[in-house]
Amino acid sequence: MTLDLTQFHDTFFEESFEALGSMEAALLKLTAGEADAELINTIFRVAHSIKGGSATFGFTEVAAFTHTLETLLDQLRSGQRQVQSPIVDALLRSVDVLREMLSATQHKRPADAAAAATLHAELQGIMQQAPAQAKAPTVDTAPPAAAVATEGIAGWRVRLVPGQKMMAHGNDPLRMIRELAALGSLTTRVDAAKVPTLKDLDPEVCALCWDMELHAGCDRAAVENIFEWAMGECTLGIDALAGTGTVAGAATPAPAAAAPLAPAVPAAPAAPAAAAASPAGVPGAPRPPPSAERSTVPAGEGGSIRVSIEKIDELLNSVGELVITQSVCSQLAASLEGRRADDLRNALVQFERHMRALQESVMRVRMLPIASIFNRFPRMIRDLGQRLGKKLELRMSGEHTELDKTVLEKIGDPLVHLVRNSVDHGIELPEARRAAGKDEQGTISLHAYHKGGNVIVEVSDDGAGLNRDRILSKARERGLVGADEELSEDKILNLIFAPGFSTAEVVSDVSGRGVGMDVVRRNINEIGGHVQLYSTPGKGSTVRIRLPLTLAILDGQLARVGQEIYIVPIVSIVETIQIKREQINSLAGKAELLRLRDEYIPIVRIYELFGTQADHTELVNGLLMIVEADGKRVGLFVDELLSQQQVVIKSLESNFRQVTALAGATMLGDGRVALILDIPGVIARYMEQPARASREAA
Repeated sequence: MTLDLTQFHDTFFEESFEALGSMEAALLKLTAGEADAELINTIFRVAHSIKGGSATFGFTEVAAFTHTLETLLDQLRSGQRQVQSPIVDALLRSVDVLREMLSATQHKRPADAAAAATLHAELQGIMQQAPAQAKAPTVDTAPPAAAVATEGIAGWRVRLVPGQKMMAHGNDPLRMIRELAALGSLTTRVDAAKVPTLKDLDPEVCALCWDMELHAGCDRAAVENIFEWAMGECTLGIDALAGTGTVAGAATPAPAAAAPLAPAVPAAPAAPAAAAASPAGVPGAPRPPPSAERSTVPAGEGGSIRVSIEKIDELLNSVGELVITQSVCSQLAASLEGRRADDLRNALVQFERHMRALQESVMRVRMLPIASIFNRFPRMIRDLGQRLGKKLELRMSGEHTELDKTVLEKIGDPLVHLVRNSVDHGIELPEARRAAGKDEQGTISLHAYHKGGNVIVEVSDDGAGLNRDRILSKARERGLVGADEELSEDKILNLIFAPGFSTAEVVSDVSGRGVGMDVVRRNINEIGGHVQLYSTPGKGSTVRIRLPLTLAILDGQLARVGQEIYIVPIVSIVETIQIKREQINSLAGKAELLRLRDEYIPIVRIYELFGTQADHTELVNGLLMIVEADGKRVGLFVDELLSQQQVVIKSLESNFRQVTALAGATMLGDGRVALILDIPGVIARYMEQPARASREAA
């Protein structure tokens, strides 16, 4: 039976992309001059891991490219070559090429061979240049047992005894032998003494052993690297053939029965590769192959397993159903009487406490630190600064603040837009900053923190700030604002979120096409968030994003309209008021407006919007909830406000088509279904009504 390695592909790709992030972060910390041994080792281990895994799975193009990259890194690691800016730039571009190659391989599409070939030639050119001698790193890159001079050593005697699980975990001994042969002249003898009879043979267990003599001038570390990812899965002995002494190792006596292989195993045509391994352990000790991650963690030891997000979603959905059932039971028990009823209610209180704890525990499983998003920006800031001729510093704080995985996925692109805008529009050129009395190096800040049950993410810069006059002028040119219309400062700033709005004089690949800020607001609103903008001329700007911790649970205000219960996200509510008749104004007999503190706010009658019956049609008899989204405010007319509570969001789209103005539904404690309002959708649906009425009349 042949081991199916495709079962490990997803894990390999996922961990390779994570490891490339570690590699990129380490490269950004490198400075010209002496090599930082720990950083170089981190980068080298990533390249070595990806090379080994790629060769194991037959991804020869990735393995070949990474082999060249590894050779250059080895020169830096050994002190043969100094760290220089052109080398760091080439290595950073190598990360990009590897990401593209791995992504293409993962999705079974052709990779950009031209880009890989061009960069490969550049790396070869760097290695062919005479290296400027550098001081060797202060931290020894080889294990203590290998710290022996190789002078006078003719080669190495290697004894390889595979363990029971070695092949099952994806480690191929023949491939390791082929890689060993690539180091020099290799003579190999196979020991078949432990091979069982055919009826007892297990095709996933390697019963062969090998004794090898390698004649090469390499050090022990080079030999150990080949078997690095199989450590713990085999018994390995390495001894010096001759020379100044014997290197410490687990030597094994020569086998009683051994047959020579004729000839010695040839080198593989692909780039040499280490055994299959998981690169996610970088930096640090090697990790077991992907299949080993699914083994049981011994008692008392820490560990982790990979679980698909779909399984976590199913678990969370089940917990949500239990929460609803618990709420129904509590509602039913409230009307019961007697001693047994009191006992039942007490038990239900305990049940509720345990359910909340279970719910919070499951929610934490989906939570990830925002560092996974923040970590992409150091590279971006570096590249944009070089391209635009600006000196930039990135400051980050709150990277360990956790958010739901789905929320994290949604805010990635908006944050990219905001950072690019800060660099392009906010931060001035060095000469302009000096003229303004500032440090010529501009600062971009990313800050995340918890506040009031939400997560706040701020993107700030110390640039020139927003030019209000220019924004207003551009808005009038585009017809977004009337020629004589007066706007508050807040509304002027919010004009930059209009679709297609841009103040850039020149369209570039960084910004200027007007497709950024409207995307920011739309994406944030889609996940129940809110965007605020602050700017001080000459001092800089700040965009503050308020995000829900999760998309599965919502803090909502229950509002009754007739017999229907609607839930309004608390994050969207500004205030609730009792209407007075003198505050009501009509516009051309169609729209109703509320005059509130010199601002006119459209009134949305919920019962008209959804075609239901209400207890009150006179505005003075009901309540008005002022809500905000996309920089616009409307008043929602309802009969009565009920309690505030957390609700479990259930999607409607799995059973119905998407309904404008509704974000989902939930089950209340009395068994009734309540609809959750999507405030941006409510505003959009209300704004469409007059236009639709005009079309129908025509």
